[in-house]
Amino acid sequence: MAPDSEPEDPAAVRRREARENAEYHAAAAARAAQAEARRTASMVSAFAEEMRSAGVEPTRLRARPYSGSGSLRTDVVGWYVRRDRSAAVGTDGHWYVLVVAPSLRARLTGVHLEPTDAPLQVGAGGRDGDSIALDVLLQLRLDAGDDFPS
Repeated sequence: MAPDSEPEDPAAVRRREARENAEYHAAAAARAAQAEARRTASMVSAFAEEMRSAGVEPTRLRARPYSGSGSLRTDVVGWYVRRDRSAAVGTDGHWYVLVVAPSLRARLTGVHLEPTDAPLQVGAGGRDGDSIALDVLLQLRLDAGDDFPS
């Protein structure tokens, strides 16, 4: 050990290693999320194209608030993919989550929805029986055609 250097505090070493580990795992999770988003984006856009070719009419989507009752107008036209109307695919080929923050302004003017990345497992972490693979969900919805609550 050089006479100029002081021994490093063991607690500081542990904190630095913990921070480095956390950064590594966060970066790995971000890479996995990006890969999943690339995979699901093509499934969702293909679904929108198949719905158009099948002649299934899209509808103006409505969102529901996190709390409270009723529904809110949105600026998106598309197809609901879940019977509880919590998710949909827009005619633009993007995935939309239809559960939003409640507000008086949204009740009066409607709500603007931003597309999100579709999950590979829709409803994961929810109640038993709420989880379904995205490809299976989209195929079930495509098979239902016009015979689906809109």
